[in-house]
Amino acid sequence: MPTTPAQHSITAEKIDLLSAKQWHSIGDALAVVHQLQELQRRQPELLFMVQAVKRAQCFRFQKSYADVLAHPDWADAALFFLSELYADRDFSKRDAQFSRIAPAIERFFPQSVSQLATTLALLHALSEQLDHRMAVVLLGTPLTQPTDAAIRVHYPLAWRIVGQRVAREEQLALVEHLGDELAKITRVKGLRMMLRLMRSPAQAAGLDHLQSFLEQGFDTFAAMQRSKSGVAGFLAIVSERERAWITRLFDMPATNPSFAVLWPELE
Repeated sequence: MPTTPAQHSITAEKIDLLSAKQWHSIGDALAVVHQLQELQRRQPELLFMVQAVKRAQCFRFQKSYADVLAHPDWADAALFFLSELYADRDFSKRDAQFSRIAPAIERFFPQSVSQLATTLALLHALSEQLDHRMAVVLLGTPLTQPTDAAIRVHYPLAWRIVGQRVAREEQLALVEHLGDELAKITRVKGLRMMLRLMRSPAQAAGLDHLQSFLEQGFDTFAAMQRSKSGVAGFLAIVSERERAWITRLFDMPATNPSFAVLWPELE
């Protein structure tokens, strides 16, 4: 995987980190994602590293939330977050469907669904920017072999080098907001029936990925709402652990950046 740090410092400078507050629509946010994806497609080594960053994040989530993933009431929600927010997946089809239907979402869906779609797009765009920047840092890091295990070792330091604490806190706030909105749509009367009735038209219109996300999110959070532990407990754990992670990586003295200290639960 031949590369030099100089080559990719140019790529990093081309992408100004934008706050979700700067985007006015789903289309604005997904245009940023599309721009990043185009850059990565033209540079295979950069695409490789972005995917490696996502796999490292999946690994962290699986380890940090092992108890939640085994919880009888929260496991499905944790898996939903893992697959829709942290997975090393190609979301281009879903993004394209969101972009295509974005102008009509407010007309055809309840406001709660429109807000959910917007939050997801904003979170996706902000996360992709941060992943891209971490990948650029890792490309400039001397790795004997660019294995997943080696990249995981350097992942915490890449996070610290990228910085952007305000963006990280905004990213968490969007995750929290997304969870709240998923819980909210389960209380919209008749929405589950509406989603079921939309299944065939959505598939015919090429909106199957968007439809699947909405149905899976609805069913997962509706079931959790009915459980003894509830949505609030799940979101509280996510908030607490992610805030602790942010604090650890940004506040730990730079003189002690060892992997074992930064990421002890993943050893």
